[in-house]
Parts: sequence; structure tokens; C-alpha cells
Amino acid sequence: MIKKAFSVLLFLIGFTSVAQNNLFNEKPPVFPDCATVSTDSLQQCFDTQVFKHIFNNFKVPDVVSENNYKGEVVVLFEVDKEGAFRVIYVDAMYNELKDETRRVFNEFPKIEPATYNGNATFKQYSMPIPIPLIDKSVQTKDLASNDELTELEQGAKTEYDQVNQNLKPFSNREYTSQLNIPFTHSYYAQFERSVNLVGTNSHTGSKPFIYEDIAKYYDFGAEKEALMKDKSSFAGRKLWNERLVRVEGKDYWFAIDPIFDFELGKDTEADFNNTYNNTRGINIQGGLGKRFSFYTSFFESQGRFAQYYNQYAESIKAADEVAIIPGRGIAKDFKDNGYDYPVAEAYLSYTPADFLNIQFGHGKNFIGDGYRSLFISDAATPYPFLKLNATFWKIKYTSTWTWLRDVRPEVEEDGAYLPKYMATHFLSWNVSKRLNVGFFESVIWNNANNRGFDINYLNPIIFFRAIEFETGQGAGNALLGLSSKFKLNDNMNVYGQLIIDEFSTSDVSGGEKSWKNKFGYQLGYKYYNAFKVKNLMLQLEYNRVRPYTYSHNTIVLNYGHSNQSMAHLWGSNFSELVLIGRYHYKRWFGNAKLIVGERGLDFNDGIDNFSYGGDIYRNYNDRPFDTGVTVGQGNKTTSLFANIQAGYLINPATNLKLFADVTFRDFNPEVENTATRSSNTIWFNIGIRTDLFNWYFDF
Repeated sequence: MIKKAFSVLLFLIGFTSVAQNNLFNEKPPVFPDCATVSTDSLQQCFDTQVFKHIFNNFKVPDVVSENNYKGEVVVLFEVDKEGAFRVIYVDAMYNELKDETRRVFNEFPKIEPATYNGNATFKQYSMPIPIPLIDKSVQTKDLASNDELTELEQGAKTEYDQVNQNLKPFSNREYTSQLNIPFTHSYYAQFERSVNLVGTNSHTGSKPFIYEDIAKYYDFGAEKEALMKDKSSFAGRKLWNERLVRVEGKDYWFAIDPIFDFELGKDTEADFNNTYNNTRGINIQGGLGKRFSFYTSFFESQGRFAQYYNQYAESIKAADEVAIIPGRGIAKDFKDNGYDYPVAEAYLSYTPADFLNIQFGHGKNFIGDGYRSLFISDAATPYPFLKLNATFWKIKYTSTWTWLRDVRPEVEEDGAYLPKYMATHFLSWNVSKRLNVGFFESVIWNNANNRGFDINYLNPIIFFRAIEFETGQGAGNALLGLSSKFKLNDNMNVYGQLIIDEFSTSDVSGGEKSWKNKFGYQLGYKYYNAFKVKNLMLQLEYNRVRPYTYSHNTIVLNYGHSNQSMAHLWGSNFSELVLIGRYHYKRWFGNAKLIVGERGLDFNDGIDNFSYGGDIYRNYNDRPFDTGVTVGQGNKTTSLFANIQAGYLINPATNLKLFADVTFRDFNPEVENTATRSSNTIWFNIGIRTDLFNWYFDF
């Protein structure tokens, strides 16, 4: 049984080893008899010559004929850069069939190799060979054009044509599928210019993007092909160019890859010796037909981070647990000052019509064009969600329903975390070829009074603020938002967000700076191919959020999940300036980030226990005053965060990277206490990572 399972695994791995294919720049291998054939017919001619050679030379072994065996031999073969045929793997019932297959392929003559952009390249194919074979008298005929075939020959031709349809290279269906493009700021920066050209009717606010949508503006296959290394060995291609396992049929495909994140570092401020992260996992993704895709990944991780990060992780810990790793999940103790934190993410993606995509899964979402989002960010841990994306004319409309939880001890019910729910609408409208505006609304409610999942919020086009008034303002926490983006030219755009939790125009005009004015805003600028340096992206962003924004008087209705903010990871009562530079050249990349900010934290010293509006999990009725409320009030804290990272992309198919970075963090509160401490950190780190999501260490 083990031997059989191992054989199947080898078959899957071998079966999926393929050359990268680009229809616009690639020519298949050419037999001498195909030299005068038109370019459009070269692949068909190659297929025909392969089958003619096999059917004219393959001799069914006696043991197979004597047993009247009916089945097939599946062979994976390659035409290398010199035009030579080479068998990679054969799967068959009899060893004699495997040996005969290898013999026949060894007799193929050298031919003109495949080319990509005019350069010779290898090409791999998989094909089944039917057993028993087509009658020899039929094999000598021109199977593609003979109109006078006997009934037996017609059956043979049908069988030939069916098999011939399977002699095709893999086609990278992932890059035109309904799968999400793994959302990392560094990867998205590589193709953001392509989707932000003046005049493109793209929508960049709702993330992660879907390959099918972005493929209209960016050729993922060609870009990955340009990064391919010249590796002829199976192991070399799997390490440097390809996914580990990839299977593709007429109506399906799937891929399997390992996930790694091995890091080792040093925090100069920490009492312990080293920082580390040890993640192992598996990623499975694929598609069925043209409209259904699926994705799942599981991460098993142990880690110990910089001291300031560990302290924050423990400060937001769940009831009866040791910590929550920000953005990842609940953690348990692991050895000395370490954490064990497993994470699983998965989703199904279905496009029943060209204008509609539906996703159901467990993961994260992001709304905005900036590094931060004041609407929905990916700073919190994954959560269950149902999302509808409708795109028509110049509009993209996104409705999302999520299942969140409050994990604090004070709201725990019978040993279980308290559930709550969030529904959001986001309408993106391309007003002109340069201007985009977006309208956002969100509401959070919980299971109070056995309310459960309120059907009132299930309507994807209803106004949540009106529903909140109808059901009672204490029943939910609704927010409104406005976003915009203007393309100055193909290389520059400006963007912004405005989030309104509550607003009192009378208090604004009176100049009293009321606590009721709970809002925040973002202003940003992006510069692609900056200063005419190709692939250099610069970004400038300013974020400012007033005290008590995102909080509520019913504390479970705050805008948070698992003790983390669903918007900006700093919560509220802050201002920050973000400077980012990103550059890539072939497989090399570099990122630099500088964040300067001011925050207003609580004192929590036993004497002053008021809420000054920075902690969204506190009841805003605990405020010390109603007027004179300003950003940075309370325990004023300044911070500076700088990070420089450089690395090398090992495998572009899986986004496996080798990197090294250094982080400097200076954190200075006016008053220190057990929860808020001054910190001056230099953190060195090296590692190898499958880069599939954003890590945020800048708080």
C-alpha cells in the first residue's frame, strides 16, 4: 500500500513538471516535416508527428496482449533545448509497457527545439497512449485528412483525436482564474502601475485582487517567464522556476506547494539571545471549469520576536491564552519566551456571470489604495467571510459579511469567545478616466437579546445607518466613509480616505472640539518609475484619526476583532507620516520604510484610569471630558519606525524569498507604566519565506 501511494505521488510530481507557456512569444518544437507549416499550425503538426511515430513503432508486449489488457500508458516527456526527446515519467499497469514506451521515445530523432522570444527552451508534455493500439493499417494513413476511412478506421481516428487533444502543455490557468492574488504590499507594487494607467477602467480599492481582473492589464505569465532560470534538471526547475506539484486537465487544475518561513534574528534590547520564526505549511489551490476556484493553506508556526512585539502580543492576549500574534492568531507557550501559533486560511471563489464573483472563506480583506486603511485593513487575524463583487459599466460594488469575535475575559460566555458580526458595502465609481470615488459603509452588531445574525443587514444594497435607527442605535455600530483617487499621469496618483464614526456639525462650528466628532482621514501619493528609474515606486502617506473613533458605549460593538483593530492597527487618537520606497530588478528587490507618529495612550496608573480615546476596546463614556478633545491627548507618545530590507526571489511561481532586514524603533511615552514602556530597538533579521501575506511590525 505504501509503495503504491509513493508511486502515485511520484506520478503526480512528474506529471506536473511543465515548461512555462506564453502564446504570444513561444514556438513549439518543429519536426522536419513541419518546417513549411504555418505558425498557427505548428503545434498541431508537432502533435501529429509525435503520434505517428508512437503508433508506427510501439509494439505491445506479448504479456499485455495475452491478458487482453485494455487501458492506457501515461507518459510525461520533454523536448530539451537541443531538440532531443527525454522521458521524465511513465505510469502503466505492466513494467513491459513502461520499458516499451521508453524505447520508442529513445528512437525519436532530434528536432528543432521550442523557442521563447527567439531563444531555445525546453518544452514538456503529458499524453496517454491507448492500449490496444490503433490498427497498423490505419497508422500509415493521414489521420487528419483522409475522407475514405473504413468504419474501423473512423473509430481509430476518433480515438486518435481524443488522445491528441491531451497532448498540450500546461497553460498557467492560475493567472486568469478567480483566485485571489496573495496580498502583500511589495508584490502589488510590481503591477500597480499597470492597473493605474490613465484611462484604464480598473478598480483598485477592494483587495485582494482577483487574477482574472488584473490579467486584463498585466501579463503574469510573461512576467514570470522572463524570470525563469535555465534549469534542465527536475530538482532545479522545482526549486527555481516551478510549483512543486501541478496537475491540469481539460476542465480542472490544481497545485500543491510547501510553505516556509524560517527566520533568525537579534534584538539588541531583548533579554533573550535570539529571535526566530519557524513556519511549515502547505498550500493547495486549483480550479474546476472556467468559473470555480479554490484555495487552502495551513501554517504551523513557532516563533519569538523582538521584545516590543512580544510585549504587545501578550497585552492583547485572549482569555486563558498567553498571547495573540498580531495578524496571525492565538498563541500558546513554546519553550523559552516563544509562541506556538497555528493558522489556517481557505476560500471558495465562484463567478456565475462575468459581472459577479462570490467568495466564501476564512481570511482577510482590505479596502483602500494606501499602505494603511481607515475602512478595513488586513492587520487583524483571519476571520470567516462571505463576499460579493459586482462589476458593471464604470462601477464595482463589494458587499462583505464577516463573523468576528471578542476574546477578552470580561466578555467571555460559558468559556466561549463572544461572537459579533460585521457587514460592509463599498461602491467604487470611475467618474472619469482619471478620477475614482468610493463610498463605504459598515455596521457591527452582536448577539444581544438573542439577535444573532440580523437579517436586516443581509441586503447587499441597503443603507446600514437607516437600519441602525430602525433597530435602535444601541443595536449596532455604523460607520460611513468616502475615498478618492486621482491619476495625475501614468506614473503618479494621489488618493485619500475619510472615515466618519460620528459627527456633530454644531460642535465643529462652535469650536469646542467635541468628543462626538469621531472621524479620521488619509492623504497619499504614489510615484511609479520614480525619477525615471524603472520599477522604483515611492509612496508618501499621512493618516490622522481623532479620539474615540471606532469605539462604542457597548464595548463589544467596537470596530475590532480578536483584540485588534479592523482598520488602522494603531486604533485611534493618532497621527502618522509614512514614507515607503520599493524597487525590484529581475529577482532582486529592496524595500525601505520610515514611519513617524504621535499617539495619545491611556495612563492606566491606578490614579488616572480615564479613556483618552486611543484604545477602541474601551467604553467611550469613560472619557475625562466632553470638549477640548484633540489628537494626541492623554499619555502623549512619539514613535519612529524605520526598516530596510533587501532580498532575492528564489522561486517566482511560489514567491519564495531570501531576505535580510534591519529595523529601528524608538517609542517614547510621556509616562511609563506596566502597559506602556519606552523602547529603543534595533532588530536584525535574516530568513527565507514564502511571501503570501503582510506582516506588520510598525506599531
